[in-house]
Amino acid sequence: MITELISVGTEILLGNIVNTNSAYLSEKCAELGLSVYYQTVVGDNETRMRETIQTALDRSDIVILTGGLGPTEDDLTKEVTAEVMGMKLVEDRHSRKLMEAYLEQYKKNNPQRKITANNYKQAMVPKGAIVLDNHNGTAPGLVLEKKGKTAILLPGPPGEMRPMFEESVFPYLRKKQPEIIYSQMVKICSIGESQVAEEIEDLIESQTNPTIAPYAKTGEVHLRITAKGKNEKECKKLIKPVVKELKARFGRNIFATEESKSLEEAVVDMLKEQEMTLSLAESCTGGAIAARIVNVSGASEVFLQGMVTYSNKAKRRCLDVSKSTLKKHGAVSEECAAEMAKGGRKASKTDICLSVTGIAGPGGGTKEKPVGTVFMGCSYKGCTQVREFHFQGNRARVREQTVAHGLAFLRDCMMERADKENN
Repeated sequence: MITELISVGTEILLGNIVNTNSAYLSEKCAELGLSVYYQTVVGDNETRMRETIQTALDRSDIVILTGGLGPTEDDLTKEVTAEVMGMKLVEDRHSRKLMEAYLEQYKKNNPQRKITANNYKQAMVPKGAIVLDNHNGTAPGLVLEKKGKTAILLPGPPGEMRPMFEESVFPYLRKKQPEIIYSQMVKICSIGESQVAEEIEDLIESQTNPTIAPYAKTGEVHLRITAKGKNEKECKKLIKPVVKELKARFGRNIFATEESKSLEEAVVDMLKEQEMTLSLAESCTGGAIAARIVNVSGASEVFLQGMVTYSNKAKRRCLDVSKSTLKKHGAVSEECAAEMAKGGRKASKTDICLSVTGIAGPGGGTKEKPVGTVFMGCSYKGCTQVREFHFQGNRARVREQTVAHGLAFLRDCMMERADKENN
């Protein structure tokens, strides 16, 4: 079934708020096996709204609208949609009672505010519509059905829209759609998008059901495997051999097969599995790698210390980087990164230490070491490795790439350590 999303609100067009509703609804529609061909944003203008809704109903089976259901004069979604579909507005007593109870409680919690009559505009609904209770606000949701077309009207605030969709709309749409779509993610690091694309070119060319879609992220490549079937069990059965083939091709570069698992979570899990403790010695990233690590619940079990040694004095004092190394090779060098990693591990008494030092820009670059030059060191028992990177982009972009590749480098070193101990 062809589905279209319309987000209503001039504030979205002006960039005053970020339109997260469309991203959420697109994902949910995909789960349901609905084909979303169009997404539109329209301001609080009656003429343009009417044209947008009419166009959507002409070309789509289901139109989902968010926003414009409030009590003010510029909240026109319900009125315009009802007009386009030829449905008269009448008061819904059930919605009125729910609204009155909600507003009375609101008044108790906010004694200085009064309840105004325009609130009850929200209790007016198109005659014959399915009314969806709003347990988190005042505006009810609505399902309008006419001549094989369906318009679903939902509140704009995500805190109201999302629970209403989960509770009422998702089950309603599930009954309309006999097939479902189910996806699984395979996440890869340490190799680039072009290499991944080349490795799976034959799979993509021959795919039917399921399909593989690559997505590039900073320092990572995600492969979404999507299957269509009668139920989740059937979809998983179709996906399983594809995931098995991807594991055979990419092996240890795959760090997760769950969509919710991040690279930092994979690193923390590996530290726990290997019973290793971690320290970080950061320069150009200013603690950003540590921030990623502490995003993970339970990181305190393995992450003991992070050191931001931005100046040469700090590198010497905290990490025991030699004065001669800094003078001869500079702070951004293979030699300095190695000494930072070894010194950080020694100072923190951890099993492994990752160091980063580089030129994030926009100034500081030279012909020999241009902006974007980064050295990373990793020290663990009996081994210290250093890698040189050259990143493109502005200061923020260089730092972002350094963090992502730093986590991947750390993971690679832990796997190499495990291999040495097992052989």
